[in-house]
Amino acid sequence: MNKTISLVFLVVGIVLLVFGFNASNSVASNVSEAVTGTPTDRSMWLIILGVVGVVVGGLGFFAGRRG
Repeated sequence: MNKTISLVFLVVGIVLLVFGFNASNSVASNVSEAVTGTPTDRSMWLIILGVVGVVVGGLGFFAGRRG
């Protein structure tokens, strides 16, 4: 994978994680968690996609082909 693309995945993954953690601490997520026991779907998807982006970007950038 190209280093530039890997870096973009890494940065986008980090941004999604930040947005996901902020969304999980929102009032709507706290109310949803109090009622249903789980945070909102939006915050869960942002965190999941952020982790995937960080893993894919990190593997491609740090463990990818040298050169």
